[in-house]
Amino acid sequence: MDTDPSAIAVGEHDEERPARRLSGRWEWFVWAASIAVALLVLKQVFLPFAKGNQYYLVIFLGLTLPLVFLCYRPRGTARDPDNPGTLDWAFAAIALVVGLYPVVPLAIGDAGGGFDAFLDRQGLLSTSDIVAGALLLVLILEATRRTTGLVLPIVCLVFLAYSYYGGYLPQNWGVAHAGVDFSQIVNALYNDQSGFYGIPLDVAATYIVLFTIYGAVLSTSGAGKFFVDISFAAFRRSRTAPGRTAAMSGFLLGTVSGSGTATTVSLGAITWPVLRKAGYPKENAGGLLAASGIGAILSPPTLGAAAFIIAEYLETSYLTVLLWAIVPTVLYYLGIVFAVEADARRFGAKPVDVDTPPVGKLLLRGGYHFASLAIIVVFLALDIPPFTAVVYATGVAALFALVSQLVTGGSFQAWLKAVADSLAEGIRGALPVIAVCAAAGVITSTITKTGLGQELAAALVDAARALASNETVILMLTVVFAAVAVSVLGLAVPVTASFIISWVVLGPALSDLGVAPAEVAMFIFYYAVLSEVTPPTALAAVAAAAITGGSVIRTMWQTWKYTLPAFLVPLAFVLTDNGSALLLQQGFVTVLWVVLVSALGVAALAVVTGGWLVGPARWPERVLCVPAALLLLYLQPLSIAIGVGFAVVAVVVHLLGRRTPKEQEPDDATGEDRDEGVGGTGGVAGDSGVRRQADEQLG
Repeated sequence: MDTDPSAIAVGEHDEERPARRLSGRWEWFVWAASIAVALLVLKQVFLPFAKGNQYYLVIFLGLTLPLVFLCYRPRGTARDPDNPGTLDWAFAAIALVVGLYPVVPLAIGDAGGGFDAFLDRQGLLSTSDIVAGALLLVLILEATRRTTGLVLPIVCLVFLAYSYYGGYLPQNWGVAHAGVDFSQIVNALYNDQSGFYGIPLDVAATYIVLFTIYGAVLSTSGAGKFFVDISFAAFRRSRTAPGRTAAMSGFLLGTVSGSGTATTVSLGAITWPVLRKAGYPKENAGGLLAASGIGAILSPPTLGAAAFIIAEYLETSYLTVLLWAIVPTVLYYLGIVFAVEADARRFGAKPVDVDTPPVGKLLLRGGYHFASLAIIVVFLALDIPPFTAVVYATGVAALFALVSQLVTGGSFQAWLKAVADSLAEGIRGALPVIAVCAAAGVITSTITKTGLGQELAAALVDAARALASNETVILMLTVVFAAVAVSVLGLAVPVTASFIISWVVLGPALSDLGVAPAEVAMFIFYYAVLSEVTPPTALAAVAAAAITGGSVIRTMWQTWKYTLPAFLVPLAFVLTDNGSALLLQQGFVTVLWVVLVSALGVAALAVVTGGWLVGPARWPERVLCVPAALLLLYLQPLSIAIGVGFAVVAVVVHLLGRRTPKEQEPDDATGEDRDEGVGGTGGVAGDSGVRRQADEQLG
């Protein structure tokens, strides 16, 4: 049975519940079934079904939904052995039958068999259609409960109740409607492309599954360990190196994991011993780990699952979405770098030696791990569909792994088994997202049928208009309301579901106020992802605190300190027309000055949260930097000029108030402190415990 403490930690603190640790013939059965589904997904990329995409989605959901009941417990408590019970097998069997019912060429009662006959009954479902659809609805909600908890199924039930009982609401209410008959609800979910088989499941069955398989292949090939080693080697020995290493490792590990909390746990298991030896307090180290882990989901080339949904909703290429994310990513990591620099000086952090080969040697040995990432970007630039690009990238990663295996004395059989394991792990890793995307169809279908989205969007704007009459202020208030709404929603449901719900409810409100679709989508995406570091739940921060042993609440606030630019930059690109330059949607000159001004705003934020400018920042200059940052991020000439003025005054006040003699500074050439009492080696060269832990977690 798998007792990997890292896996257990992820399960305890991730937004997705831990999967079963199967054993014996049950593990083999699920392994084989998962590989079969993976082969189906690969087949669809190159040889799609002639009957169309919905036909494929029906088969995909019909085969993956049963796996959820075999891989996830009805309750969180693990048993020994942790294998499916009778009820789990019954649910899996029913899910298989009702999931594949639309495509099975078998006549039942008055219902003709086959997919074409099923589609012909759209709007006039037979009794057997309604029963099968109702059972599938119940099973999808149960699968979602098992994988993500109760909140999302309850939200779906509320939407279903609204759809059915909407006719009983007072007719003078804007959200009242005529009510939808139960058979029509099932029809919309089961026999319509806006229900179970809508865009969310389509994205899950193509992009998300394939990228999950790609991440599993990378992990199996040893990419995770290589990424951490290259990060340690890149910064070598200086007092800021441990913090920089954590940030860079988190960014690279995200290409393997795809989960902010999982990346935080993997990152913390390796870098926390180094951060501790460098002198980082537990809470600050935890905040840095959580911020670095969540940053991977915000960053190209493998953004979170919601980014694929953005591409589908806006009918644009995934490469375009990646380009939109470049500048916000730079600003995010710039904020982390500023915070690391400030913390290293405030805490008197010490240089730490880690026994790692030089960068050049590491690149010669494992630089091929970057090749598959480059292939994805190049193929996307050549206008090759992302699901095709990632399949080729996965193949390249697997071939490089084979060469490495043979060079190091491994066997072809071992490589083949590792690739098969990666295919199975990719499907199993995507099961929670598949359940969430199918359940999200309940919400999107209800909103489509009842017009609820427009009514809620109008209510949000009306609330802003009730507080102000100036159009600019109304936009500001609406944006703030929307940011709070997405953040609160994200505390209760997974990122993907949070984005989908927010897009259909809050998106129209921002669009009605003149915000372009790209800015709306990226604004919602960022706040949905940032829910993983938003108090009071902040799942990534909780996981980091569990690793460092620090206070959970203080770790949450330290995480918020590191991620603050990510909370404010999305406001910048929706509040003004110049903000679209942050998404590379304007000319070069405009993009250049907007990025420079935004970077200055991020620097001002770092002074506020980090308490360091040239030396320790006192409260006057920190207070002055608050309006400086906010005004600089409101990208209009007048506000920028005033913001620069506040920043200049803050610097002058700081310089005039600096104590003499000057603070002890490190030697730039060596990265060592001149004062041995502050620096010292504090090294962990040859620390076999740290290296062994790295090998176990990422080898």
